[in-house]
Amino acid sequence: MPIDPARATAAEPRTVPLVWDHKDVILYHLGIGAGTPATDPAELRYTLESRLHVLPSFATVAGGGMALAGGLTAPGIDVDLAAVLHGGQSITVHRPIPVRSSGTTLTSRVAAVHDKGKAAVIVLRADVADHDGPLWTAVSQIFVKGEGGFGGERGATERLEAPVGAPDVTTDRLIREDQALLYRLSGDWNPLHADPAFARTAGFDKPILHGLCSYGIALKAVVDTALGGDVARVRAYSTRFAGVVYPGETLRVRMWRDTPGPGRIQLTATAVEREDAPVLTDTVVEYA
Repeated sequence: MPIDPARATAAEPRTVPLVWDHKDVILYHLGIGAGTPATDPAELRYTLESRLHVLPSFATVAGGGMALAGGLTAPGIDVDLAAVLHGGQSITVHRPIPVRSSGTTLTSRVAAVHDKGKAAVIVLRADVADHDGPLWTAVSQIFVKGEGGFGGERGATERLEAPVGAPDVTTDRLIREDQALLYRLSGDWNPLHADPAFARTAGFDKPILHGLCSYGIALKAVVDTALGGDVARVRAYSTRFAGVVYPGETLRVRMWRDTPGPGRIQLTATAVEREDAPVLTDTVVEYA
C-alpha cells in the first residue's frame, strides 16, 4: 500500500529553514486577489512594501508551502497527486507574521492517518518559530482517494451547526481566469490547477482553484470587512474544504459575528454561478 500509517506517524519530525521576504508576501497577496483597486489605501497594505502587513493565511505558503510539500514525501507516504485533495486546514497564530523571516524554522510531522473507507486522510502538523519564539502552528488534512480500507481509526468528524438568521456581512469576490496560475507561483505546483488534461484525469471538467487560495480569499474578506483591516486581530482560522470553485466564478463569503461564540466569526464560502455550491464550510475565524 502506498501509505504506511505506522511508519508515517512514527517518523522523526523534520526541521527545515523557512525563508521569505516582502516579495513572497506580495506575490501571495496578489494570488488571493489583492490589489483591486490598485491605488486603494486598503489594498496597498497588501501590495506596497512600505505599508505591508501579512495576512495570517500566508502561513500556508511561507517558504514555498514546505509543510505540505514535506508531508507528502514523508516516510511511509507515497501517493498519486491526481488522487489528492485538501480536506481541511487550520492555523493558530502566536504573534503577527513578520514581512521577512529571520532564523525561522519549520518542524513538520505526520500527526495521524485516518481510514475513511474509500479514502485516507493524512493529518500534517507544522510548527514554525524564529529567534523570538513560536510564530504559528498549522494543521492540514490531506484527503487521498482510493487509499482507505486499511483497518485504521476513522478519526473524529467535526461539524458546526449552521448559523441562525441572516449573515451580518455578505461579500462577493470574483475569481479571475488567471487566479490559479498566479497563486501556484507561491509554491503549490499541482498540475490539477493548471493542466486541463490532468484535471480531467482527477475527475474535473477543467482546472480548479486551489483550496488554499479560496481559504486566503475568504480570510482577506473577513479582515477587510469585519475586522477593520487589522490582520493582527486574527488568532486562529480553520476550515473544511467542501467543494471546488473554478477560475472565472464568484466566491460569495457570508459571515456571522460572535458565532459560535464571542470573538469568533463563522463563515461560509459558496460558488455563486453554481447555485451557491459549497466551497468552504465549518469555517471559523477567532479574533481579538
